[in-house]
Amino acid sequence: MSRLTGTRPAAARRWGCATTAFVLLLLLLTAQAAQRADLSGDTTAATINHSLTLLQRLQELLQNGNSSDTVLRVRTAAAEEAKVFHTHQLLLSLQSEVFESLLRNQSVITLHEPPETAALFEKFIRYLYCGGISILLHQAIPLHQLASKYRVWGLQRGVADYMRSHLASESSQGHVVTWYHYAVRIGDAVLQETCLQFLAWNLSAVLGSAEWGSVSVELLLLLLERSDLVLHSELELYTAVEGWLSRQQPDGPVAERVLRAIRYPMIAPSQLFRLQAQSAVLARHRAAVQDLLFQAFQFHAASPLHFAKYFDVNCSMFLPRNYLASSWGSQWVINNPARDDRSTSFQTQLGPSSHDAGKRVTWNVLFSPRWLPVSLRPVYSDSVSGAIQPVRIEDGRPRLVITPATSSPDFAGVSFQKTVLVGVRQQGRVVVKHVYSFHQSSDEAADFLAHADLQKRTSEYLIDNSLHLHIIVKPVYHSLIKVKK
Repeated sequence: MSRLTGTRPAAARRWGCATTAFVLLLLLLTAQAAQRADLSGDTTAATINHSLTLLQRLQELLQNGNSSDTVLRVRTAAAEEAKVFHTHQLLLSLQSEVFESLLRNQSVITLHEPPETAALFEKFIRYLYCGGISILLHQAIPLHQLASKYRVWGLQRGVADYMRSHLASESSQGHVVTWYHYAVRIGDAVLQETCLQFLAWNLSAVLGSAEWGSVSVELLLLLLERSDLVLHSELELYTAVEGWLSRQQPDGPVAERVLRAIRYPMIAPSQLFRLQAQSAVLARHRAAVQDLLFQAFQFHAASPLHFAKYFDVNCSMFLPRNYLASSWGSQWVINNPARDDRSTSFQTQLGPSSHDAGKRVTWNVLFSPRWLPVSLRPVYSDSVSGAIQPVRIEDGRPRLVITPATSSPDFAGVSFQKTVLVGVRQQGRVVVKHVYSFHQSSDEAADFLAHADLQKRTSEYLIDNSLHLHIIVKPVYHSLIKVKK
């Protein structure tokens, strides 16, 4: 909230006009010089660029208050004295329509800011003069608030871009959850979805961090309903949720809704017995999840084919998430992936049901860095003039094919969803950047690394010249026969 605390004296108005003319002249000369260089096709043309000097002069205007025609007084509720900034109406008005309106008829204004934005106000004003700003993780939200309040749209977009590109940065208390909640408050759907996806694809790291305790009920429920969560196991998720409930102590209906979002059939019976005996949270809310626990034990006791005759298995409760445990898939690090084709194999459990605990499926995987679609392959011609069109390496694209080594009658009633996680290094951390999923009807992801340039060692997809993949195979059950009850 801003209020008028003074008016502009006549001398100040005249001096302000002179300053305005001077700055406008500098900007005009700079623009004209750039235009002349752009329009000239003469080989003797050159560009003389003194823009850095101009920026330095503008910084000096702010630091020294030279030719100032406007005074900003920034107050906080806790501080007795206001911070005073001697500024220039032209520069503020060029960057902010809010300042343009406030300074139309007055030269001294008081701005009331909370402590976190007031602490960055000098940095914010410096941006209005120079068009550049340095930013740290904890400064992102208050700078975005200042840019939004004073309608400095370029800075607002820049800070939002910074937040989306620095989700993986290390911070002592974490920042992604805070940024997500802020995005919800201001209605930034893009930032909100970016944060949510990052949290889902890197959930194991979040569960063990300090920011897990700051997750809101709404965010927790959004995460729990997703099947693309990347974590070690469903038991790991339950343990983290139990800790969250113990710290937050939400109302009974909220706690019960959270507990019912756990996929108990994905937890082994021995672990379910232990939870029933040792979990204080589960004991307190046993009545709310008793039916889910009983169903989970039934699921583990019968064959999936028999269980599917009596229960609807086409629901999220029986769909695995992206579990990193070895029984669900395998990590594959491909060194120098652009060199040639590679292959590997691994085994997974047939399904999460304990009835199939001893059954394994072997999967063969083929990676090709330069596979060519039929439409791009060379065509031979019988004509004399017919020539084979040269094929460039860059015409090919990466390809990953995952197939079962054998078929089995045990596959009845189940299909397999293959998921490939691609890890990249961002701000010194390895995080999941891309997730590709495809079902049994297709042995490969159509767009796998379609935009990756694996020929370059500096490719964002490579870590120390290696491609880091984690392949997960998830059984998806289907109801085959409906039994009348």
